[in-house]
Amino acid sequence: MTSSAFYPIGTPGTPWGPTEVAQWRARQTRQRSYADEVQGRIEALRAHFDVSEYGRLDYAPESYPLYAVRSRGWSDALPVMLVTGGVHGYETSGVHGALQFLERDAAHYAGRINLLCVPCVSPWGYERIHRWNPDALDPNRNFREHSPAQESAALWQLLAPLRHAARMHIDLHETTDSDESEFRPALAARDGKTSEPGTIPDGFYLCADSARPEPAFQQAVIAAVAKVTHIAPADPDGTIIGSPVVAHGVIEYACRKLGLCAGITDAPYRTTTEVYPDSPRATPAQCNDAQAAAIRAAIDYALAHPAEASIKP
Repeated sequence: MTSSAFYPIGTPGTPWGPTEVAQWRARQTRQRSYADEVQGRIEALRAHFDVSEYGRLDYAPESYPLYAVRSRGWSDALPVMLVTGGVHGYETSGVHGALQFLERDAAHYAGRINLLCVPCVSPWGYERIHRWNPDALDPNRNFREHSPAQESAALWQLLAPLRHAARMHIDLHETTDSDESEFRPALAARDGKTSEPGTIPDGFYLCADSARPEPAFQQAVIAAVAKVTHIAPADPDGTIIGSPVVAHGVIEYACRKLGLCAGITDAPYRTTTEVYPDSPRATPAQCNDAQAAAIRAAIDYALAHPAEASIKP
């Protein structure tokens, strides 16, 4: 079946040009407020953290400030832990799970780590509940030097000084039913390819970096999240979203090769979370709790295993 059977823009078998991208962008509507739901909560964190604007997205007539939240008393003697959320934009629990961690849990690590958190990498996508930016680019395939995606370029520049210093980086994502109904068909149409039906995992899972998978680290995160929500089982063929399951709830991607956010730094402990908010077995609060639990477990493991972190792959 061709992509045109799924998506109303473009000619089957032909990649989109500027006209099709403009048609796609015209279909996107603002469904929630970054200023009200995210920016306001970040501003409130100034009482306890150093909050800075590390960039600004200019999508005329709209403009979005990008915020980084850092530990006070940053010290070269402490390990660097990175948390990113909302890389695509549509990940509700990624954004709000990161904010929840900052509001409720981060104080526990004061004086023990250098924390850098970017709760919402892609505000335009957040407001439209989409995986792409206005140029029909996926930020999470464009984390590289001289990136064409504004969101990816800004975060790349922010994290560049920490590329070799970071010990842990956890990137908070979601896999939703709209991946199958909207985003995958749109991707096939954009690229002039055939769209094949797929499955959506029912539950939480992790995507490790195949360049440095750190199985014990991944399983520590899975074990913590399993106390909050269910872990996605493998499909009958032993895969999750088409990738082999290497351990309970864990798959692997070549993060840097694919331009994924988790591959920006050389952090020895790195992973991407995937929450399933459309599951009848999970509530929005559980999804946020799962993301926060994943952050805590990732930091705790990285703190407890500094020797392994110093070993280069």
